[in-house]
Amino acid sequence: MKGKDLLSISDLSGDDIRLLISDAVDMKAKGWLSLLDRKMLALIFEKPSLRTRVSFEVAMRELGGQTIYLSPAEVGLGERESVPDVARVLSRYVDAIAARTFAHQTLEVLASYSAVPVINALSDLEHPCQALADLLTIYEKKGELLGLTLAFVGDGNNVAHSLLLAASLAGMNFRIASPADYVVRERILHLAQDYATASGAEIFCTEEPQLAVSGADIVYTDVWTSMGQEAKAQERRQVFANYQVNSELLSLAKEDAILMHPLPAHRGQEVAEDILDSPQSVVFDQAENRMYLQKALLAQMLGGLGVPLTGYR
Repeated sequence: MKGKDLLSISDLSGDDIRLLISDAVDMKAKGWLSLLDRKMLALIFEKPSLRTRVSFEVAMRELGGQTIYLSPAEVGLGERESVPDVARVLSRYVDAIAARTFAHQTLEVLASYSAVPVINALSDLEHPCQALADLLTIYEKKGELLGLTLAFVGDGNNVAHSLLLAASLAGMNFRIASPADYVVRERILHLAQDYATASGAEIFCTEEPQLAVSGADIVYTDVWTSMGQEAKAQERRQVFANYQVNSELLSLAKEDAILMHPLPAHRGQEVAEDILDSPQSVVFDQAENRMYLQKALLAQMLGGLGVPLTGYR
């Protein structure tokens, strides 16, 4: 890692990603490990969560450590108490902080004032833990990452940003089909293009889902309306009406292609009603792998493993 925190996939190198996946595979086989005895992780969540909260809590417990969950009402980041003050106080109590925030800037401020590592458990800009668990799942299903093609259909959102960066670092081709006004951010795209040049990956952006999915190894979609965008839900349903992943679209991918979604899903909107239950779907494997990838990440960041992430201090 380039510093003490994981706020973005860009804080990792391709070697870091491969090491985390290797460690996660190993930990999945071994089960409970006493690597983080007497370590404490604080969970600060501005948004509700199922997978993120439970996967972090179970991961920490299976490593021998403990967690403390802090709800919006208990902390009130930037309202009841300033973000810098929260960071400085928690640094005196815990060994790491995982924060799930509306604004990515909140994470950046939290990390800049925290003396302990801060992990992005989701922000409006990125969802790095999700993307890393997704690559773990792809590796399990395909036996490799290099040279595979991942097609993302839908909003160029936080999940798309992290997947784009992670795939480019890992040497995976990334295609994304989004409406013109809902593309990935230009800064993220340019950064990913630099990574792709170094890794040999290819990036392709289009407005046509069929072009993105044709011949792909992985077909990925996400909700059209994220938390905090509820007021625009009806507008977004109209804009994304032609971006549903269904059997017809999936049939354009390779015969052995897998279907991915980070959940929760709106069946009948971004994904057809029954397709998440098809043999090609690996969505519940993705959900499970959040815990194992986060075990590997926590063990690395909190000193439980002997081989550190690149540049980690």
